[in-house]
This record gives sequence, structure tokens and C-alpha cells, in this order.
Amino acid sequence: MDAAAGGVRTVDAARARDGPGHEHGRAPPGGTRAGGAGRDDGGMDSHSVAPGMHGDDEVLALLQRRRAAGRRVGSHRDGRRVALVIGGGGMRGAYAGGMVHALEEAGLAGCFDEVWGSSAGAFVGTALVLGHGENAARIFSDDMACREFIDPRRFGTRRPMVSLDHLLDHILVESKPTDWDSLVTSPVPLNVMVTRPSDLAPHVLTGLPDGGTWKAAMRATAAIPLLAGPPVRVGEDEWIDGSVGDPLPVARALRSGATHVLALMTRTADELVTPPADARTPLWARSLDRLAPGLGRMAQDASRHGECLPLLTDAAHPDREGAHLLTLTPHSSAGVRGLTTDRTRVRAAARIGYETVAEMLGGAAAA
Repeated sequence: MDAAAGGVRTVDAARARDGPGHEHGRAPPGGTRAGGAGRDDGGMDSHSVAPGMHGDDEVLALLQRRRAAGRRVGSHRDGRRVALVIGGGGMRGAYAGGMVHALEEAGLAGCFDEVWGSSAGAFVGTALVLGHGENAARIFSDDMACREFIDPRRFGTRRPMVSLDHLLDHILVESKPTDWDSLVTSPVPLNVMVTRPSDLAPHVLTGLPDGGTWKAAMRATAAIPLLAGPPVRVGEDEWIDGSVGDPLPVARALRSGATHVLALMTRTADELVTPPADARTPLWARSLDRLAPGLGRMAQDASRHGECLPLLTDAAHPDREGAHLLTLTPHSSAGVRGLTTDRTRVRAAARIGYETVAEMLGGAAAA
């Protein structure tokens, strides 16, 4: 890790795994659900315990063993390192919010050793780390599905279409209060993805020295010029939305030493493979491409999520190096996109996310 000015630590995403390897847990009786017959269309692995669950159920088994052991958060002594990775996607974060709510209700929130998130995923991850799982599910429909936060009429004016001021200085102060200082002493580290605008390289912000710096990091991981505000300075550098560089930092977590990864996606398996029939490049993305070639495409993280599929679906992928990886995708779509403000749809997305985890836990119990 690099130590930047003011105690800000950034991790260059291109670096290889630090330190020696970790012992990997064995599969539960009956074998490990990893790999399996893939889909001919290159989509998500069809091998699952429940709808939306893809990959290796040893991840879930370890979480359940940790819950049964009843150790304090951050004090697990089983030789494993479990990472929760939460994808971005703007208002699609409602799916992940529902998933985190269900994980917390099931008593599994304290079973992770570290949390990783990009953009909306970083905010959802913050809620889990601070014990606000229910708020993670409700905030999208209760507080963010409104014109105060997202208003396309502001595009092309001096005010950003997406108001991070409203989110950080109103919603997370008055409606869903967030104590940023608590992240400094959290026994579970939060790793926030950001992107350097000069070269669009992804970086990780973690181990920040105070609540003010954490709040700045959260603004940075969601900042997109012309859409959600200018780059944000944290330490000696300026940063923009983490999803531009890495919308789902599973590889990052593996390289940092995670032996088990639970990845929460904000798109269904089909959406990851086949874009909606009416999908088109929005005006704001085309404007970004004129500002910096390639930025508009990268800011639309659908294509970037698609790039993760080989790692997520292939148990023999070289970046996995024997680690256990379980991916959750919403079991169905509520029709929510990055800038959706339809409260009914957004509320349905959170419910779908919650149900996806509930079905996973129910399916595992019945297996």
C-alpha cells in the first residue's frame, strides 16, 4: 500500500497480491459447487443452490460456520479471509441494499473480514460495516428516488444531474444519519474504489484517517463530471467514480489475499449478457466521451460488468488461484437502471435483492 499525504492510503489496482498465500478452506460434505456446465452464450454459470446464486457454496458454508462460532466482528480465527464485494450501478444499488439487509438480518454481516465497493456499492458497503443494513435497502426508494437527488432537467446547467450534495449533506445527515468517524475504528476495513481521471486507472482508498476524509472518499467514488460533479481531491490526487475503473472489484479482493469472496451484483444474469432491447448511449455519456474519449462508455458500467464474467464463472480462471467465489445476482429484474426515480420500481428492486439472499439461505438449508 502507498501512504499518501494526510494518512490516506491508496492501493494501486495493478499490483499483485501482497504477502504469502492463505490457506483455503475445504469443501463441505458433498463437494464444492464451483464451475460446472457453463451456458453456451457465455453467461453466468447455471449451477446454483437458489435463483441468482452462482459458484461455490463453500463461501456460504464458511459464513454460517462463523455465525455459529459466535466470535466478535473482526476476530475470526479460522485462517480464512472472507471479502464482501458490492457492485455499483447508481439506483441499481437498491438490489444490493436489499441483499445487505437480508445478510444482516440473518446474522451474517459480522462474518466478513473486509468489504469492497464501487460507487453505489461503496455506500451499501458502508451501511453494512456500520450496522445499517435496513437503511441500505430503504434509502434508495425512501430518499434517493426523487428530483432533489436525480433531475435530468439539470443536465447542461451549472448544477449536476445527480446531486451528491443532497445525498451527503441532507439524506445521510437528516434522514439516514451516517457517522463517518466510525469507519476509522471499524474492525472490518472498507475498501472504496475510485478512478484517476487522467488515465482512468482504478485505485482503492482505505485506512483513511478521519471522518471528513471518508466522506470525501464517498463523494469521489460517485463523482462523474457533467453527471454527478467534478473530480474530488482525497490526499494528493483527484478521483472520480470507482465504477469507471472497476465496477465490481472481485479481482482486487483476490489479489489482496481474500480466500473466500461473496460478490453482490446489481444486474440479473441475463442483463449481464444481453443489454436491454432499447439500450442506447445516453446524452450525458456521449458528452463525457467528447470531454475525454472512452470515459462515457466506461461510466456506463454494464460493459465493465461484462468484462468480469470470465472470472466470476470459471472456477479454473488463473486470477482465482483456488479461492472460493460465490456470486449473487438479482433473481429477477424490477426494471431499475442507474438513474431510475420510479419509487415503486426501486422499492421492488430492494425487495428482489432481499428475496435473493433469503432464497439462497433457504436453499442451502434444504440442500
